[in-house]
Amino acid sequence: MRKLIKKGTHKRGLAPGTLVHTGERKTEKVRITVFDYDADSYREQQVDSVEECLVFKDRPSVTWINIDGLHQVEVLEQLGRAFGLHPLVLEDILHTEQRPKAEDYGDYYYLVARMFHEKETELDLKAEQISLILGSNFVISFQEREGDVFDPVRERIRTGKGRVRKMGADYLAYALLDAIVDSYFVNLESIADRIESVEDELIDSPSPRTLQALYRLKSETLYFRKLIRPLRELVGALEREESPLLSKDLKVFLRDLYDHTVQVIDTVETLREMLMGMLDIYLSSISNRMNAVMKVLTIIATIFIPLTFIAGVYGMNFDYMPELHWRWGYLTVLLVMGAIFVGMLIYFRRKDWI
Repeated sequence: MRKLIKKGTHKRGLAPGTLVHTGERKTEKVRITVFDYDADSYREQQVDSVEECLVFKDRPSVTWINIDGLHQVEVLEQLGRAFGLHPLVLEDILHTEQRPKAEDYGDYYYLVARMFHEKETELDLKAEQISLILGSNFVISFQEREGDVFDPVRERIRTGKGRVRKMGADYLAYALLDAIVDSYFVNLESIADRIESVEDELIDSPSPRTLQALYRLKSETLYFRKLIRPLRELVGALEREESPLLSKDLKVFLRDLYDHTVQVIDTVETLREMLMGMLDIYLSSISNRMNAVMKVLTIIATIFIPLTFIAGVYGMNFDYMPELHWRWGYLTVLLVMGAIFVGMLIYFRRKDWI
């Protein structure tokens, strides 16, 4: 089962704002990609240093800087100085177990969301922290490793389709959050397919392996639920926020995104209830199978009790038992025992016990 509480042992005893990467190193080299665009043109390039990003800072166009890899703390320090980021924001970016949240720092917003990956070797969800800095004309995204769900957004920027090139940085931040929420539905479909497979196994032939699969799915849905609920609060807070960084035209899109997060939560709750019901069915099925086995054993024991009594009586070593010297005594006893056996079977059948 996934560990629910993770200790930040690397930060113990350090002052607030101290920059220490507490997550796993998931990429060898920090990769910085820049998209700069307006309604008429766009520019995409991969840069080697933070200094190359600064040329886009004061342009009237919208700039999206994406950072893959967080283990090089000096890169974040340079970005923090260049864009005026608070040390506590940089600290939260490096501490990769943050709860989804939205924080207003006046000149920019700090947003945290969770993006899910499914492991290639085992059926288990893996969440990655996505940090977004939303400024007046820029968005900076921080990821733990390469590979994300933002390719549709990149493609819309490249082709000029949709609204992304016609609107500001706030719409870009919305588009990134929307891509993350849309990916949740894919993960939920995967979980639903696995639940359906376990359900078929539960009906056909439940086994301890089925119980393990149920508990694994239950753990994943609980983990999913734990991380999705705060995202609804994040989107709701942005929708209610009155800030020059968020245009009025964006409100309707945030309202739609809020509806999507509610739909995700409802789906998670439905899957969780299904798993609880399947767990009850499994326990009932195992109990019924045990009862059936005990029923058969009880019937067999009940049938053999009188037969054992008769055999025990005639197994006693007394000299003066008249049936012992009777020529037809053995056959008669066998017939009586057979009649008792058949009679008890007929009685049990009429009572619907067998």
